[in-house]
Amino acid sequence: MTESFRRSGEYPQGDDHQATDPIRAAYPQQQPVSSSPVNPEWPPPPAYEPVAPVAVEPGTTVWPGSGQGGDGSAGGYGGGGAYAGYPEPDAVSSTAVLHTQPVAAAPAPAPKKRAKGTIALLAAVAIVAAAIGGGTAYGIQELTAKNTATSSTSTTVVPAAKKGTVAGVAQAVSPSIVEIGATSNAGSSTGSGVIISSSGEIITNNHVVSGASEIKVQLSSGKSYTAQVVGTDSKKDLALIKLEDAPSGLKVATLGNSDGVQVGDDVVAIGSPEGLTGTVTSGIVSALNRDVTVSTDESQGQQQQRGGGSGQWPFSFGGRQFNGDTGSSTTTYKAIQTDASLNPGNSGGALIDMNGNIVGINSAMYSAADSSSTSSSAGSVGLGFAIPINTVKSDLAGLRAGGSDS
Repeated sequence: MTESFRRSGEYPQGDDHQATDPIRAAYPQQQPVSSSPVNPEWPPPPAYEPVAPVAVEPGTTVWPGSGQGGDGSAGGYGGGGAYAGYPEPDAVSSTAVLHTQPVAAAPAPAPKKRAKGTIALLAAVAIVAAAIGGGTAYGIQELTAKNTATSSTSTTVVPAAKKGTVAGVAQAVSPSIVEIGATSNAGSSTGSGVIISSSGEIITNNHVVSGASEIKVQLSSGKSYTAQVVGTDSKKDLALIKLEDAPSGLKVATLGNSDGVQVGDDVVAIGSPEGLTGTVTSGIVSALNRDVTVSTDESQGQQQQRGGGSGQWPFSFGGRQFNGDTGSSTTTYKAIQTDASLNPGNSGGALIDMNGNIVGINSAMYSAADSSSTSSSAGSVGLGFAIPINTVKSDLAGLRAGGSDS
Protein backbone atom coordinates (compact mmCIF):
# COMPACT_ATOMS: atom_id res chain seq x y z
CA MET A 1 0.00 0.00 0.00
CA THR A 2 2.92 2.25 0.54
CA GLU A 3 3.80 2.10 -3.13
CA SER A 4 0.50 3.69 -4.08
CA PHE A 5 1.73 7.12 -2.92
CA ARG A 6 5.51 6.70 -2.63
CA ARG A 7 8.01 5.73 -5.26
CA SER A 8 10.57 3.20 -4.38
CA GLY A 9 13.68 4.66 -2.87
CA GLU A 10 12.23 8.20 -2.54
CA TYR A 11 12.25 8.20 1.21
CA PRO A 12 14.94 5.78 2.40
CA GLN A 13 14.38 4.17 5.70
CA GLY A 14 16.76 3.72 8.50
CA ASP A 15 18.91 5.55 10.94
CA ASP A 16 21.11 6.90 8.18
CA HIS A 17 18.27 8.92 6.73
CA GLN A 18 17.27 10.31 10.05
CA ALA A 19 20.78 11.48 10.62
CA THR A 20 21.09 13.15 7.24
CA ASP A 21 17.57 14.61 6.98
CA PRO A 22 17.55 17.89 8.96
CA ILE A 23 13.78 18.03 9.14
CA ARG A 24 13.46 14.60 10.60
CA ALA A 25 16.33 15.37 12.90
CA ALA A 26 14.40 18.29 14.29
CA TYR A 27 11.17 16.37 14.48
CA PRO A 28 12.09 12.69 14.89
CA GLN A 29 8.54 11.58 15.52
CA GLN A 30 6.86 13.53 12.75
CA GLN A 31 5.39 11.50 9.92
CA PRO A 32 4.90 12.78 6.38
CA VAL A 33 1.44 13.61 5.30
CA SER A 34 0.13 12.68 1.93
CA SER A 35 -2.07 14.83 -0.22
CA SER A 36 -3.66 11.65 -1.61
CA PRO A 37 -6.75 10.05 -0.10
CA VAL A 38 -6.12 8.91 3.43
CA ASN A 39 -4.77 5.41 3.68
CA PRO A 40 -6.75 3.19 5.97
CA GLU A 41 -3.51 2.46 7.75
CA TRP A 42 -3.42 6.02 8.93
CA PRO A 43 -6.13 6.94 11.41
CA PRO A 44 -8.03 10.13 10.51
CA PRO A 45 -7.38 13.11 12.77
CA PRO A 46 -10.10 13.85 15.28
CA ALA A 47 -12.47 16.78 14.72
CA TYR A 48 -11.10 19.96 16.18
CA GLU A 49 -13.37 21.40 18.85
CA PRO A 50 -12.61 25.04 19.58
CA VAL A 51 -12.24 25.91 23.20
CA ALA A 52 -14.03 28.98 24.50
CA PRO A 53 -11.70 31.92 25.25
CA VAL A 54 -10.88 32.62 28.85
CA ALA A 55 -10.48 36.22 29.99
CA VAL A 56 -7.73 36.47 32.57
CA GLU A 57 -7.48 40.26 32.94
CA PRO A 58 -8.95 43.36 31.37
CA GLY A 59 -7.60 43.80 27.88
CA THR A 60 -6.18 40.21 27.55
CA THR A 61 -7.92 37.13 26.11
CA VAL A 62 -6.35 33.63 26.23
CA TRP A 63 -7.21 30.71 23.95
CA PRO A 64 -5.81 27.44 25.50
CA GLY A 65 -4.11 25.06 23.04
CA SER A 66 -4.19 21.24 22.92
CA GLY A 67 -0.83 20.70 24.59
CA GLN A 68 2.07 22.25 26.42
CA GLY A 69 4.62 22.12 23.69
CA GLY A 70 6.53 19.39 22.00
CA ASP A 71 7.12 17.08 24.94
CA GLY A 72 4.22 14.85 23.99
CA SER A 73 2.91 14.77 27.53
CA ALA A 74 -0.36 16.48 26.76
CA GLY A 75 -1.12 15.69 23.17
CA GLY A 76 1.89 17.46 21.73
CA TYR A 77 3.90 16.56 18.69
CA GLY A 78 4.15 12.84 18.18
CA GLY A 79 2.12 12.06 21.29
CA GLY A 80 -1.08 10.23 21.54
CA GLY A 81 -3.22 13.32 21.83
CA ALA A 82 -5.73 14.77 19.46
CA TYR A 83 -3.08 15.73 16.88
CA ALA A 84 -0.81 12.70 17.11
CA GLY A 85 1.22 12.47 13.96
CA TYR A 86 0.04 15.85 12.72
CA PRO A 87 1.40 19.34 13.36
CA GLU A 88 -0.68 21.39 15.74
CA PRO A 89 -2.42 24.50 14.35
CA ASP A 90 -0.21 26.67 16.53
CA ALA A 91 3.34 25.54 15.95
CA VAL A 92 4.88 28.29 18.06
CA SER A 93 2.97 28.13 21.30
CA SER A 94 0.15 26.16 22.73
CA THR A 95 -1.50 29.28 24.05
CA ALA A 96 -2.58 32.24 21.92
CA VAL A 97 -2.61 35.55 23.76
CA LEU A 98 -4.37 38.43 22.09
CA HIS A 99 -4.06 41.87 23.66
CA THR A 100 -7.13 43.92 22.86
CA GLN A 101 -8.67 47.11 24.12
CA PRO A 102 -11.73 46.59 26.31
CA VAL A 103 -14.95 47.35 24.52
CA ALA A 104 -15.84 50.06 27.01
CA ALA A 105 -12.47 51.75 26.63
CA ALA A 106 -13.03 52.93 23.03
CA PRO A 107 -15.68 55.61 23.68
CA ALA A 108 -14.00 56.67 26.93
CA PRO A 109 -12.25 59.75 25.41
CA ALA A 110 -15.57 61.14 24.11
CA PRO A 111 -16.98 62.12 27.53
CA LYS A 112 -13.67 63.79 28.32
CA LYS A 113 -13.89 65.83 25.15
CA ARG A 114 -17.45 66.83 25.95
CA ALA A 115 -16.37 67.79 29.44
CA LYS A 116 -13.57 69.88 28.02
CA GLY A 117 -15.98 71.46 25.56
CA THR A 118 -18.41 72.29 28.36
CA ILE A 119 -15.65 73.82 30.45
CA ALA A 120 -14.44 75.81 27.47
CA LEU A 121 -17.97 77.04 26.77
CA LEU A 122 -18.45 78.11 30.39
CA ALA A 123 -15.10 79.87 30.32
CA ALA A 124 -16.06 81.70 27.12
CA VAL A 125 -19.37 82.79 28.63
CA ALA A 126 -17.58 84.04 31.73
CA ILE A 127 -15.13 86.02 29.59
CA VAL A 128 -17.93 87.60 27.55
CA ALA A 129 -19.89 88.46 30.69
CA ALA A 130 -16.82 90.06 32.20
CA ALA A 131 -16.23 92.04 29.02
CA ILE A 132 -19.83 93.26 28.95
CA GLY A 133 -19.71 94.17 32.61
CA GLY A 134 -16.43 95.99 32.12
CA GLY A 135 -17.79 97.81 29.09
CA THR A 136 -20.86 98.88 31.03
CA ALA A 137 -18.74 100.15 33.89
CA TYR A 138 -16.53 102.00 31.42
CA GLY A 139 -19.54 103.59 29.75
CA ILE A 140 -20.89 104.78 33.10
CA GLN A 141 -17.50 106.18 34.00
CA GLU A 142 -17.28 108.01 30.69
CA LEU A 143 -20.73 109.53 31.09
CA THR A 144 -20.04 110.53 34.69
CA ALA A 145 -16.85 112.24 33.61
CA LYS A 146 -18.93 114.40 31.29
CA ASN A 147 -21.05 115.56 34.25
CA THR A 148 -24.27 114.11 32.85
CA ALA A 149 -27.30 112.86 34.73
CA THR A 150 -26.41 109.20 34.24
CA SER A 151 -28.16 108.18 37.45
CA SER A 152 -31.52 109.43 36.17
CA THR A 153 -32.05 106.42 33.92
CA SER A 154 -30.21 103.58 32.24
CA THR A 155 -31.71 104.38 28.84
CA THR A 156 -29.67 106.34 26.32
CA VAL A 157 -31.73 108.02 23.62
CA VAL A 158 -28.97 110.18 22.15
CA PRO A 159 -26.98 108.63 19.25
CA ALA A 160 -23.56 107.36 20.33
CA ALA A 161 -21.79 109.70 17.90
CA LYS A 162 -23.36 112.73 19.64
CA LYS A 163 -23.43 111.42 23.20
CA GLY A 164 -23.26 114.14 25.84
CA THR A 165 -23.92 117.00 23.43
CA VAL A 166 -26.79 119.48 23.26
CA ALA A 167 -27.03 118.87 19.52
CA GLY A 168 -27.44 115.15 20.17
CA VAL A 169 -30.20 115.72 22.72
CA ALA A 170 -32.00 118.17 20.44
CA GLN A 171 -31.86 115.78 17.50
CA ALA A 172 -33.17 112.85 19.54
CA VAL A 173 -35.90 114.57 21.55
CA SER A 174 -37.21 117.47 19.45
CA PRO A 175 -39.63 115.25 17.47
CA SER A 176 -41.34 114.41 20.78
CA ILE A 177 -42.00 118.05 21.73
CA VAL A 178 -45.08 119.87 20.40
CA GLU A 179 -46.46 123.39 20.40
CA ILE A 180 -49.90 123.88 21.96
CA GLY A 181 -52.23 126.72 21.06
CA ALA A 182 -55.21 127.14 23.42
CA THR A 183 -58.13 129.42 22.60
CA SER A 184 -60.88 130.62 24.94
CA ASN A 185 -63.35 133.48 25.18
CA ALA A 186 -60.65 135.46 26.98
CA GLY A 187 -58.07 135.11 24.23
CA SER A 188 -55.36 132.67 23.27
CA SER A 189 -52.07 131.45 24.67
CA THR A 190 -49.14 129.34 23.56
CA GLY A 191 -47.46 126.56 25.44
CA SER A 192 -45.62 123.32 24.87
CA GLY A 193 -46.18 119.62 25.46
CA VAL A 194 -44.46 116.23 25.42
CA ILE A 195 -45.74 113.19 23.49
CA ILE A 196 -45.85 110.23 25.90
CA SER A 197 -47.66 107.58 23.84
CA SER A 198 -48.00 106.50 20.22
CA SER A 199 -51.76 107.01 20.47
CA GLY A 200 -51.23 110.78 20.76
CA GLU A 201 -51.24 111.42 24.52
CA ILE A 202 -49.47 114.64 25.44
CA ILE A 203 -48.50 115.88 28.89
CA THR A 204 -48.48 119.64 29.54
CA ASN A 205 -49.23 122.20 32.27
CA ASN A 206 -52.76 122.70 33.49
CA HIS A 207 -52.46 126.47 33.14
CA VAL A 208 -51.65 126.07 29.40
CA VAL A 209 -55.05 124.53 28.58
CA SER A 210 -57.12 125.81 31.51
CA GLY A 211 -60.48 127.19 30.32
CA ALA A 212 -59.67 126.49 26.65
CA SER A 213 -62.54 125.91 24.26
CA GLU A 214 -60.25 124.75 21.47
CA ILE A 215 -56.78 123.18 21.49
CA LYS A 216 -54.52 122.94 18.47
CA VAL A 217 -51.29 120.95 18.52
CA GLN A 218 -48.47 121.47 16.04
CA LEU A 219 -45.96 118.65 15.64
CA SER A 220 -42.28 119.14 14.87
CA SER A 221 -43.14 118.24 11.26
CA GLY A 222 -45.30 121.37 11.06
CA LYS A 223 -48.61 119.48 10.80
CA SER A 224 -51.41 120.56 13.13
CA TYR A 225 -54.06 118.45 14.84
CA THR A 226 -56.97 119.10 17.14
CA ALA A 227 -56.70 117.80 20.70
CA GLN A 228 -59.08 117.22 23.57
CA VAL A 229 -58.44 117.42 27.30
CA VAL A 230 -58.35 113.97 28.93
CA GLY A 231 -57.71 115.02 32.51
CA THR A 232 -56.34 117.89 34.63
CA ASP A 233 -54.73 118.21 38.05
CA SER A 234 -54.53 121.87 39.08
CA LYS A 235 -52.78 120.97 42.37
CA LYS A 236 -49.79 119.69 40.44
CA ASP A 237 -50.31 122.05 37.49
CA LEU A 238 -50.54 119.08 35.12
CA ALA A 239 -52.87 118.20 32.26
CA LEU A 240 -53.19 115.35 29.79
CA ILE A 241 -54.52 115.97 26.30
CA LYS A 242 -54.88 113.64 23.33
CA LEU A 243 -54.73 114.19 19.58
CA GLU A 244 -57.80 113.49 17.51
CA ASP A 245 -57.00 111.25 14.55
CA ALA A 246 -53.41 110.93 15.71
CA PRO A 247 -51.02 110.01 12.89
CA SER A 248 -48.90 106.89 12.94
CA GLY A 249 -45.22 107.03 13.69
CA LEU A 250 -45.35 109.57 16.50
CA LYS A 251 -42.02 109.96 18.27
CA VAL A 252 -42.64 109.06 21.91
CA ALA A 253 -40.42 110.66 24.54
CA THR A 254 -38.51 108.55 27.07
CA LEU A 255 -39.45 109.42 30.64
CA GLY A 256 -36.45 109.24 32.95
CA ASN A 257 -36.01 109.10 36.72
CA SER A 258 -35.92 112.53 38.32
CA ASP A 259 -34.79 111.05 41.65
CA GLY A 260 -31.38 110.53 40.10
CA VAL A 261 -30.92 114.16 39.03
CA GLN A 262 -28.13 115.98 40.85
CA VAL A 263 -27.26 119.63 41.29
CA GLY A 264 -24.83 120.63 38.56
CA ASP A 265 -26.11 118.14 35.98
CA ASP A 266 -26.28 119.46 32.43
CA VAL A 267 -29.82 119.77 31.11
CA VAL A 268 -31.56 120.90 27.92
CA ALA A 269 -34.94 122.65 27.61
CA ILE A 270 -37.06 122.36 24.46
CA GLY A 271 -40.31 124.27 23.87
CA SER A 272 -42.04 126.98 21.91
CA PRO A 273 -41.35 130.33 23.63
CA GLU A 274 -43.29 133.16 22.02
CA GLY A 275 -44.54 130.71 19.41
CA LEU A 276 -41.03 129.84 18.22
CA THR A 277 -41.53 126.11 17.76
CA GLY A 278 -38.73 123.74 18.77
CA THR A 279 -36.53 126.28 20.55
CA VAL A 280 -33.58 124.62 22.32
CA THR A 281 -31.76 126.08 25.33
CA SER A 282 -29.37 124.52 27.82
CA GLY A 283 -28.07 125.01 31.33
CA ILE A 284 -27.55 123.12 34.56
CA VAL A 285 -29.65 121.96 37.48
CA SER A 286 -29.35 124.83 39.97
CA ALA A 287 -31.22 123.29 42.91
CA LEU A 288 -33.62 120.50 43.87
CA ASN A 289 -36.85 120.30 45.87
CA ARG A 290 -37.70 123.99 45.57
CA ASP A 291 -41.16 124.81 46.99
CA VAL A 292 -42.98 126.54 44.15
CA THR A 293 -46.50 127.90 44.68
CA VAL A 294 -48.86 128.37 41.74
CA SER A 295 -52.50 129.27 41.33
CA THR A 296 -55.20 126.66 41.02
CA ASP A 297 -57.76 129.22 39.90
CA GLU A 298 -58.85 128.70 36.33
CA SER A 299 -59.24 132.46 35.88
CA GLN A 300 -55.47 132.85 36.25
CA GLY A 301 -55.00 130.88 33.07
CA GLN A 302 -57.55 132.98 31.32
CA GLN A 303 -55.81 136.12 32.60
CA GLN A 304 -52.61 134.89 30.99
CA GLN A 305 -54.43 134.33 27.72
CA ARG A 306 -55.75 137.86 27.51
CA GLY A 307 -52.39 139.19 26.48
CA GLY A 308 -52.40 137.06 23.36
CA GLY A 309 -49.67 134.86 24.71
CA SER A 310 -47.59 137.62 26.25
CA GLY A 311 -48.75 137.06 29.81
CA GLN A 312 -46.58 135.41 32.49
CA TRP A 313 -47.82 132.54 34.62
CA PRO A 314 -47.73 133.88 38.20
CA PHE A 315 -45.99 131.88 40.92
CA SER A 316 -44.51 132.57 44.32
CA PHE A 317 -41.25 131.43 45.82
CA GLY A 318 -39.63 132.24 49.15
CA GLY A 319 -42.54 134.48 50.15
CA ARG A 320 -42.27 136.61 47.04
CA GLN A 321 -44.67 136.85 44.09
CA PHE A 322 -43.41 136.61 40.54
CA ASN A 323 -45.22 137.45 37.30
CA GLY A 324 -48.26 138.84 39.10
CA ASP A 325 -50.58 137.71 41.85
CA THR A 326 -51.18 134.02 42.28
CA GLY A 327 -54.54 134.70 43.92
CA SER A 328 -56.07 133.11 46.97
CA SER A 329 -56.35 129.57 45.62
CA THR A 330 -52.88 128.10 45.34
CA THR A 331 -50.96 124.84 45.55
CA THR A 332 -47.30 124.09 46.26
CA TYR A 333 -45.13 121.37 44.74
CA LYS A 334 -41.45 120.40 44.83
CA ALA A 335 -39.62 121.57 41.69
CA ILE A 336 -36.29 121.25 39.94
CA GLN A 337 -34.62 124.64 39.58
CA THR A 338 -32.60 125.30 36.41
CA ASP A 339 -30.78 128.20 34.81
CA ALA A 340 -31.68 127.01 31.30
CA SER A 341 -33.33 129.91 29.51
CA LEU A 342 -37.16 129.65 29.78
CA ASN A 343 -39.61 132.14 28.38
CA PRO A 344 -43.39 132.38 27.96
CA GLY A 345 -44.38 129.46 25.77
CA ASN A 346 -41.90 127.04 27.38
CA SER A 347 -44.56 126.03 29.91
CA GLY A 348 -45.42 122.36 29.47
CA GLY A 349 -42.22 121.69 27.55
CA ALA A 350 -39.43 119.29 28.46
CA LEU A 351 -36.40 119.49 30.73
CA ILE A 352 -34.04 116.78 29.46
CA ASP A 353 -30.88 115.12 30.74
CA MET A 354 -27.88 114.55 28.47
CA ASN A 355 -28.96 111.00 27.72
CA GLY A 356 -32.14 112.30 26.11
CA ASN A 357 -34.53 111.36 28.93
CA ILE A 358 -37.27 113.68 30.17
CA VAL A 359 -36.56 114.57 33.81
CA GLY A 360 -39.03 117.44 34.23
CA ILE A 361 -41.92 119.43 32.75
CA ASN A 362 -41.09 123.14 32.64
CA SER A 363 -43.80 125.04 34.53
CA ALA A 364 -42.67 128.42 35.83
CA MET A 365 -40.02 130.99 35.04
CA TYR A 366 -39.19 134.38 36.40
CA SER A 367 -39.12 137.36 34.08
CA ALA A 368 -37.81 140.83 34.93
CA ALA A 369 -40.70 142.44 33.03
CA ASP A 370 -43.49 143.94 35.15
CA SER A 371 -47.20 143.84 34.38
CA SER A 372 -47.01 146.98 32.25
CA SER A 373 -44.20 145.66 30.08
CA THR A 374 -44.76 144.13 26.68
CA SER A 375 -43.61 140.69 25.66
CA SER A 376 -40.68 142.19 23.76
CA SER A 377 -39.11 143.39 27.01
CA ALA A 378 -39.80 140.19 28.91
CA GLY A 379 -37.06 137.59 29.07
CA SER A 380 -35.42 134.86 31.09
CA VAL A 381 -33.09 135.75 33.93
CA GLY A 382 -31.96 132.17 34.53
CA LEU A 383 -34.57 131.29 37.13
CA GLY A 384 -36.80 128.48 35.94
CA PHE A 385 -38.66 125.59 37.58
CA ALA A 386 -39.79 122.19 36.34
CA ILE A 387 -42.15 119.61 37.78
CA PRO A 388 -40.11 116.40 38.40
CA ILE A 389 -40.99 113.67 35.91
CA ASN A 390 -41.54 111.17 38.73
CA THR A 391 -44.37 113.39 39.94
CA VAL A 392 -45.83 113.26 36.43
CA LYS A 393 -45.53 109.48 36.20
CA SER A 394 -47.22 108.99 39.55
CA ASP A 395 -50.12 111.18 38.36
CA LEU A 396 -50.64 109.63 34.92
CA ALA A 397 -53.20 107.04 35.96
CA GLY A 398 -55.31 109.74 37.60
CA LEU A 399 -55.03 112.04 34.59
CA ARG A 400 -56.10 109.26 32.24
CA ALA A 401 -59.13 108.74 34.45
CA GLY A 402 -60.09 112.44 34.19
CA GLY A 403 -57.82 113.97 36.80
CA SER A 404 -58.48 115.30 40.28
CA ASP A 405 -60.36 118.34 38.93
CA SER A 406 -63.10 116.28 37.23
